[in-house]
Amino acid sequence: MERNIQLAKQMNTAAWVVTGAVLLLVGLMRRVKIPIPEGWDFSFLPPFHATLNALTAVVLLAAFYFIRQKNIQAHRRSIYVAMGLSVLFLLSYVAYHFTTPETIFGDANHDGSLSPEELAAVGSARTWYLVLLLSHIVLAALILPFILFTFIRAYTGQVERHRKMARWVFPVWLYVALTGPIAYYMLMPYYP
Repeated sequence: MERNIQLAKQMNTAAWVVTGAVLLLVGLMRRVKIPIPEGWDFSFLPPFHATLNALTAVVLLAAFYFIRQKNIQAHRRSIYVAMGLSVLFLLSYVAYHFTTPETIFGDANHDGSLSPEELAAVGSARTWYLVLLLSHIVLAALILPFILFTFIRAYTGQVERHRKMARWVFPVWLYVALTGPIAYYMLMPYYP
């Protein structure tokens, strides 16, 4: 038991370091652009990101189903898959945004800015998109360390603490996984 407590402390520290690194990268990715070689095209990544998020949502629902059925092994496997999909998403998402200009909702001519005509054309849909996107981004940033802590509690055998945390972490993680693809489909007409 003492070994598990020590392991949990070490993993919690690592979770904070990972969270800090992720937030730093996400903060920098809109400001720093890394040139990519001529002929490289990462336009396939946004639908890939939406797919990874959608798959994560499906796997999270499967994990929930399995734990309700008291199938701990299937639940654990599902969570490992959800974590893997989320890591793959994060790496790909950061790489994309470090190398590709931002796509703006409503920018029909792809010039990087919104004209009064483009704003008028999208109307209130832009507001709905921005509210959805903002909630997605804020909750993704806030939930990251708690996903890791919930995982650590299960991994180190702190089952009751894991359950208590998972009750509120799960719906937020699911919301983030579901709103990612929705935001993508709303933005899809404006990709170059």
